Amino acid sequence: MFQQFVDRENELRLLGDTYKQNKSSLIIIYGRRRIGKTELIKQFIKDKPHIFFLADTRTDRDNIKEMQRAISLHITNPLFEKVEFTDWIELFREAGKLLKERVIIVIDEFPYLIESNKAIPSIFQKIWDSILSEKDVCLVLLGSSISMMEDYTLDYRAPLYGRRTAQLQLQPLKFEHLCQFLPSYPVEELVKVYGVTDGIPLYILNFEQGLNFEENIKENVFRVGKFLYQEAEILLKEELRGTARYFSILKAIAYGKQRFGEIANFTKLDKSIISKYLDNLAIIRLIRKEYPVTQKKEVRNARYVFNDNYFSFWFRYVYPYKSLIEEGRAERLFDSIKKDFNSYFGFVFEKICSEFLWEREQEQEQKLPFLFTKLGRWWHKDKEIDLVALNEETKEIAFFEVKWSDLQLGESRRILAGLEEKAEDVDWNNENRKEHFGLIGKRVEGKANLRDEGYLCYDLEDMQKKRNFH
Repeated sequence: MFQQFVDRENELRLLGDTYKQNKSSLIIIYGRRRIGKTELIKQFIKDKPHIFFLADTRTDRDNIKEMQRAISLHITNPLFEKVEFTDWIELFREAGKLLKERVIIVIDEFPYLIESNKAIPSIFQKIWDSILSEKDVCLVLLGSSISMMEDYTLDYRAPLYGRRTAQLQLQPLKFEHLCQFLPSYPVEELVKVYGVTDGIPLYILNFEQGLNFEENIKENVFRVGKFLYQEAEILLKEELRGTARYFSILKAIAYGKQRFGEIANFTKLDKSIISKYLDNLAIIRLIRKEYPVTQKKEVRNARYVFNDNYFSFWFRYVYPYKSLIEEGRAERLFDSIKKDFNSYFGFVFEKICSEFLWEREQEQEQKLPFLFTKLGRWWHKDKEIDLVALNEETKEIAFFEVKWSDLQLGESRRILAGLEEKAEDVDWNNENRKEHFGLIGKRVEGKANLRDEGYLCYDLEDMQKKRNFH
């Protein structure tokens, strides 16, 4: 149960605007487990007439009975619950006759209904077309299985295709919102929390305000039986079959083996198998393919990276050491692996810096000197640049180095000089582009001087000035 509700203003605005249209509407909401879909919809419906039904893995008949009970409670007609309905269409046809006011009908975990009855998408197409679309009803279908929601409600071949009024894929909260969960934490510690929990509200709520970062990790991640210790394994076993090979692949990626060949060498699995497994992991959004930001065709040079910091942290620091943790040696293990934390949090900081740069486009202060349309990493052979922002139309490009460290002025100048040298190898509008160079660090000494010299320089202090930070 969530203890607080943070952000989601845009999502609530979309739902509210759809509801205010005063006509029948069908809303599709989906996103990974624990991301806050149910809490979002509860916030939306709390002051409005509604029917809320949570589907489960029981039989189709059992789910019909539970839906019937939810409808009966709303219409305050106990006799309705006693009627024996044999199918969904009959249930909604009779319920439609008794609905006298505008009502929101929420079906949470809609994919569970499909697992019990593969005809559910077609059945609900008929329910919508012949019953609910003619009523003053807002039907909301929620689901945690991203692939099933896309395949059965949004795909052009799906029976419900073209009937939705709005759709929403719920994303994790951004780094800037973490301070609302842990207001006493310094911004540097919040970076570390984000590196473990990502922007998943339920994960963040497992961090205790009275404990510092290391104490929270020991207590809530490296302790057998705790939610964040077992969550990754539970979720993956729900989503995937034959998890051993998937776990091996994910461990390889967590260890920095991001190219296909590196993953194959690390896991010793057949390449044809790896390709299929990587595709499946991408379908459920656990990982994604990344290409150099300047590359126009996504046909080669791919890297596989985690979409989610929690899974990245878990496969790097928990999964490989489960036997030691369960033997009661977590304390000694933690002292050993925390030496690697700075390297890991460097990658996390890159993600935060990417969020920060996108946000700069919406703020009045410290905007980039041009409106960029793409942002990402660049690499070629043995050279890499952490973040590159570009605008194809204006031919402007900005190169950034990201350093999870405190930087002295002289060191910053050396880094920027090296960045300018690497930028010469970036093959993108070489003849007529306008270049900008920047540096983002934990702390950048003399950043005002560097800005005066034309460089784009930011650090945690700049991030802390954003509206959500205290």
